[in-house]
Amino acid sequence: MANFGEGRRRGTGGMLPLLAISTVAEYYRLPWKPPVTAGLLAANTLVYLRPAFLDPLIPHISEVWFNPNLILKHKDLRRFFLSAFYHLNEPHLVYNMMSLLWKGIKLETSMGSTQFASMVVTLLGMSQGVTLLLAKSLHVFFDYRRAYYHEYSVGFSGVLFALKVVLNSQAEDYTSVYGVLVPTKYAAWAELVLVQMFVPRASFLGHLGGILAGILYMKMKSSSYSGSDPVAMVVRGVARAVTWPLRFLNGLVGSRRRRITGRGRVGRGQNGIAGAGIWRCQSCTFDNSGWESVCEMCGSGRSGGNRWSVNQGQAHSSSSSSSDLPLDELRRRRLERFS
Repeated sequence: MANFGEGRRRGTGGMLPLLAISTVAEYYRLPWKPPVTAGLLAANTLVYLRPAFLDPLIPHISEVWFNPNLILKHKDLRRFFLSAFYHLNEPHLVYNMMSLLWKGIKLETSMGSTQFASMVVTLLGMSQGVTLLLAKSLHVFFDYRRAYYHEYSVGFSGVLFALKVVLNSQAEDYTSVYGVLVPTKYAAWAELVLVQMFVPRASFLGHLGGILAGILYMKMKSSSYSGSDPVAMVVRGVARAVTWPLRFLNGLVGSRRRRITGRGRVGRGQNGIAGAGIWRCQSCTFDNSGWESVCEMCGSGRSGGNRWSVNQGQAHSSSSSSSDLPLDELRRRRLERFS
């Protein structure tokens, strides 16, 4: 998240191709392509590029700056949420998106797209909320107006700091942050200090809000609450609602249709009844269509050589019964049938 008090936008060129090449190369080597991470990368990049077909739909950056005073004064939720997806210039965008690419792939691959999406939404709201609360507290208790309460900032880095806390929360090793070796679980704190030293215009409060949001999120996850994540439930519900027509059509196409004609199975069922719309030959136990009067397997007549028949779903006894055919005769008829 970067500050820019006057609300102007600076631009440089040539770094977006680097982001595109890195993203394509990273996704090409993955057997499973994390869709939520790709969507976040695309959303942030499209907002920055403002293509002609989206320009009427995307608010101008001057309308969505994160400004605690304006958000609280006008209850401006658009500034509260959308400011995270805007960036001042290409270095700002590319640095954040490269960080998102690495963190997003690791987290989404390990926890699944639904859980990752719900976590990002939660961390977005929490990081922005904590930043707003910190700015208001500094204004009320320490009269910090110009420094934080009235400053303008944009960027996805608050969420990225929160993701860094989540990613490194269980790590026990060491990592290098701008050449400084620190315990991995405290890497976010080291980066907070070093970024502020090297980039004084960066939003210290926004980054701090992201770290605190990540810590709070992990505390909530490790608490005694054992139910399902409500945000994840909402995401799953929306996904199921969107894909319901496809699942319904797939069920129709894949369902089996009941056969009313053709050959059935061979074998004697309970009480000799084969099922509705078919009749069973007493000589060879072959199930025949109700439309046939002669057994398709052995050629025996329906009325003369069958004890049980089924017609229109009703079972009834034949008026007469005949003795079973000799085994040789039955074998001969079967061979003739399939020769």
